[in-house]
Amino acid sequence: MARKAFNVQGINQKVDLPILSEKQVALSVKREDLIHPFISGNKYRKLKYNILEAKQRGLDTILTFGGAYSNHIAATAYAGKLYGIRTIGVIRGEELSRNWMHNPTLAQAHEHGMNFKFVSRTAYREKADRSFLEVLEKEFGQYYLIPEGGTNLLAVKGCEEILTQEDKGFNVICSSVGTGGTLAGIINSSFNYQRIIGFPSLKGDFLKKDIRNFTAKENWEINTDYHFGGYAKVSEELLIFINYFKEKTNIPTDPVYTGKLLFGILDLVKNDYFKPGTKILAIHSGGLQGVAGMNLVLKKKNLPLIKV
Repeated sequence: MARKAFNVQGINQKVDLPILSEKQVALSVKREDLIHPFISGNKYRKLKYNILEAKQRGLDTILTFGGAYSNHIAATAYAGKLYGIRTIGVIRGEELSRNWMHNPTLAQAHEHGMNFKFVSRTAYREKADRSFLEVLEKEFGQYYLIPEGGTNLLAVKGCEEILTQEDKGFNVICSSVGTGGTLAGIINSSFNYQRIIGFPSLKGDFLKKDIRNFTAKENWEINTDYHFGGYAKVSEELLIFINYFKEKTNIPTDPVYTGKLLFGILDLVKNDYFKPGTKILAIHSGGLQGVAGMNLVLKKKNLPLIKV
């Protein structure tokens, strides 16, 4: 793949479902999941300027953090391969050191050149402490640090490029929320008359403070009603919806982020949250690589598998 691979834009796909016609609401999905086969969606955006910064500093190693099925880990590994940068993934859970090769995300990241350091969950909570980072530097040498989830100022700058002039006709922009960087970038590049709604995968209302670290605008809100119990938590209702949505629209979603996002949007439409005539744009932030790992978990629980 050409090294100019980051210069792309997601396309908007109109969704045609009976509930949208009934409520006279238009919904389109910006297919950021299609901009790269491995560095998918918002991870693509978040890494763009961080990769350039690492190169500019003359650093040949990127170190970052993530869990067993992390989209960020998968994307960073391939970005390192693409740009000739060594990648180190500090992975939450020492037990994974014994069977990571059976984990689809980690196996793929390793195939793309990432080296792992598995740490206990207690140690992982120290990932932002200077002393912990210094220990890692002694072990791996000087590195460019990207935080868990990839969110920093340069990541937000990259996510500001998700929206374009072609999106000015939408009244409402909706996005899933993990660490808040993607939503902050969307807020920054939105038009003032647009309303931005974030749908977190995590329980709690703490993300507002984090997002305000990256934006001064006020045309946004967080809806905490569709996390389904928290990060990586799912229900049979959500799984059935994800497969229904794929069947009707040919748009695959994941159970951690985009599935919950689209479920939330359509539930709000059903309950007349949006006025007739509203034009909604949902940001598909990728994350489909995690479906294979989730399906392994779902199979053990005898729950419906996700179709992609």
